[in-house]
Amino acid sequence: MGGQGITRRDLLRQGALGTLALSAAGGELAACAAGRSAAPRFPAEATTAPPDDARTRWWLEGNFAPVHREVTATNLEVIGSLPPELEGLYARNGSNPLSGLSPHWFLGDGMVHGVELAGGAATWYRNRYVETALWKSGGGLGSSGQPGGASGLSNVSVGRHAGRFLSLGEVGFPFELEPSDLSTLGVVDFDGRLTGNFTAHPKVDPTTGLMHAFGYNFEAPFLEYYVIDPSGTLVSSEPVDVPHSTMMHDFAITESDVIFMDFPVAFDMAGAIKMVKDPSSTAVPFEWRPELGARLGVMPLGGPTSAIRWVSIDPCYVYHGVNAWRDGSVIKMEVCHLDSTFTSSNEPSAATRRVWSIETATPQLRFSEVVLDVPAADLPTIDQRHRGRPSRHSWLGEVISSPGELAFWGCQHLDTVTGKLDRWLPDGGRRSGEWCFVPAKGGHEGEGWVMAFVFDPLVDRSALVVLEAQDVAKGPIAQVPLPVRVPYGFHGTFMEA
Repeated sequence: MGGQGITRRDLLRQGALGTLALSAAGGELAACAAGRSAAPRFPAEATTAPPDDARTRWWLEGNFAPVHREVTATNLEVIGSLPPELEGLYARNGSNPLSGLSPHWFLGDGMVHGVELAGGAATWYRNRYVETALWKSGGGLGSSGQPGGASGLSNVSVGRHAGRFLSLGEVGFPFELEPSDLSTLGVVDFDGRLTGNFTAHPKVDPTTGLMHAFGYNFEAPFLEYYVIDPSGTLVSSEPVDVPHSTMMHDFAITESDVIFMDFPVAFDMAGAIKMVKDPSSTAVPFEWRPELGARLGVMPLGGPTSAIRWVSIDPCYVYHGVNAWRDGSVIKMEVCHLDSTFTSSNEPSAATRRVWSIETATPQLRFSEVVLDVPAADLPTIDQRHRGRPSRHSWLGEVISSPGELAFWGCQHLDTVTGKLDRWLPDGGRRSGEWCFVPAKGGHEGEGWVMAFVFDPLVDRSALVVLEAQDVAKGPIAQVPLPVRVPYGFHGTFMEA
């Protein structure tokens, strides 16, 4: 494997979504792990985990493997030219087990990696753990029991709302970070109003500034819906009536609707118990149970949850929706569709792009779908000014799908109005992940840039790569080589200075 990819069978079996530099940068470098003195040099990280009972743990190998130090590097080299409008912080979250071991890619401690851009320069790179209660107790789930509250892993995404820079996980509370140095300021429970789990994928309405969110729980109420106002006050919290605890990773909003995706990945108590009792095992707390069925729930934006209506669809899973919008009485919803996840099947399930239509004017909701004829891709991003509104541009991490590999390769841009597909697929074994769109000031939808960390296995280092959003095929207009590698992770954001 050696950082080039993992087996398709292993990726599907573990339910993982994906993966993903250049010469090392000059500049000042210091190891800044708590309780350690600064080191004048940073040795090459080992990118292969030690053998573990002869079992392959791909999420601990290659560029999936965790890094072992918190690092600060300043005065970074820039190859090409950074647009002077890019003033702010690009930050991305991911799984980085403090102990070096975890039972699954999704279950490592959160680590945020960031690069600050200013005046056409890259002023610093930092990586910092999110200092959750689990991290403080030694990292990982350990014997802590059921995760939640301040005991979440906080390893999935980052975002800004109401003046807070938030780190978010699959379950648990948000954590506030300090954007100037990525340090953890503390847990966010919205003045005690938040009592259940909180999603890693809240949606901010670009017109009202309201944040809409949900959380799934392992005990009743299994699903809750939240609204947070622009000042950061949780103003509404309502249970949604669902019969099971299922893994709901994402949802969608339009100008007038909330759409929940209730799919058959169920909480597995036996797997959870085994995982807690034996952290060295590969047991996970979820299982694929298609007999539970799959359905979409539509309710008014802002509630009440009692008004939700459901429509059944074929069993599938969606980790990430692209966007949703209203077209008269029809809700349109573009998603990255998987046939299954958390299953022992040997057949892979690469994400296909689909547009779902939900007719809401009839007494019973009616569902239909169209499969887009584009290469497999996931980890979508859009111009957030068009969240919940008709949008034509999206950028995704394109997926390599071959007998020996399933990994995120490069950037895929689709213009749904013209049908044009624009792609940048780096050579030399380089791999990326999610791309973050940054709009040009005063520009129309899709005018701006996309950026991502890109790993180069030839030098065992990563770089921040910037592409023109409307011409990704042209390749990088700027690259910021980092003196370290950034392990493959999940979701990021760009925060203007």
